[in-house]
Amino acid sequence: CEFSGIGLGFLIVIIGITWIYFSIQKRKLMKQREKFFHQNGGLLLKQQLSSDEGGMESAKIFSIEDLEKATNNYSENRIIGRGGYGTVYKGILSDKSIVAIKKSRIMDESEVELFVNEVVILTQVNHRNVVKLIGCCLETEVPLLVYEYISNNTLYYHIHNSRGMPWFSWENRLRIATEAAGALAYLHSSAGMPVIHRDVKSPNILLDEFYTAKIADFGASRLVPIDQTRVTTLVQGTLGYLDPEYFRTGQLTEKSDVYSFGVVLAELLTGRTPLSAEKSEEETNLANYFVLLVNENRLFQIIEPRILREGSLEQISAVGETVKRCLELKGEERPTMKEVTMELERLRKYNPHSNKQEKIITPDGNMDSKGEQQADLYPVPITPEFSTGEYSVQFNLDSQLFHAINDPR
Repeated sequence: CEFSGIGLGFLIVIIGITWIYFSIQKRKLMKQREKFFHQNGGLLLKQQLSSDEGGMESAKIFSIEDLEKATNNYSENRIIGRGGYGTVYKGILSDKSIVAIKKSRIMDESEVELFVNEVVILTQVNHRNVVKLIGCCLETEVPLLVYEYISNNTLYYHIHNSRGMPWFSWENRLRIATEAAGALAYLHSSAGMPVIHRDVKSPNILLDEFYTAKIADFGASRLVPIDQTRVTTLVQGTLGYLDPEYFRTGQLTEKSDVYSFGVVLAELLTGRTPLSAEKSEEETNLANYFVLLVNENRLFQIIEPRILREGSLEQISAVGETVKRCLELKGEERPTMKEVTMELERLRKYNPHSNKQEKIITPDGNMDSKGEQQADLYPVPITPEFSTGEYSVQFNLDSQLFHAINDPR
């Protein structure tokens, strides 16, 4: 009986020590999570969202366990994208819904603001052609954002890898361009506070299961007070898409997005990448070369053969002129995104077969619209010059290189 009493006492002591140990560990874990919450801008995020009624309601706060389970503990086979910002995983939540989980790399203090910025902007945006933010988790060493899952890769991927696919027709390219333009027009003028995306490019336009365009990656975006038309910022963007005026002056306006969108349109028309070291000096920069060909009435020399086959010359010429206007070196001479959207909508309604029998493309890339026979299309050799990742990467820009390739000829 004495031994059993000692055994019971010893058991109680062991249980007590174990309880104290786990209590301490739980407290440590809670303190660590609290530390990460602060480190990842949790207080700043709460502050920003407090002025936006209902903002937090539209974004769910996930626990660490929720997202570990959703990604099978961040398994390698769940990775769907990598970039300078970190890694994107495909996740399956407890309700069986599929999401994309963006796991940022470890950030310094200057980058926390970009992360918070993306959350704040996306909680205020509600548009069918903008990727929807579902929620976030700030309790881990690196912050996590949870988005709707977009299943059909990026526009960049399809431009440079899907030219032979039946669905990637001129009609569908024009629709995708119109949807993306409409989303940017909404961000510029219809959102609660105007938003300048600041990194518009084909890798940041995703396509869903129905090949509907979705604008993504708002980390570099800027909210612009309604009474301001421009803001001075540290230049950020992607070489080849970046507005030369913004690069030169640091003055960011909505017309900077217009320039970048013009480069995307040029990509859609030509199947070429924005920059290519393999091309001749004249052709290295797609934006400059495209404008040069439009000015010299040689646009059809660079247009992808399939587009020449499927679209009317008047329609293609009109899109080319729109691209040229978007790529004006002076921002004030560029159209607004609303005007671009309206023009693309108008061209979508244009009958693409109205002039099929009249189009002839001469070997120098000019158009002869008076011929009586159907054209043999001018063979434009198009090969993907290089491949990039599927998600946004920001570059450190070399000003000498940039000025060299963006110098108007």
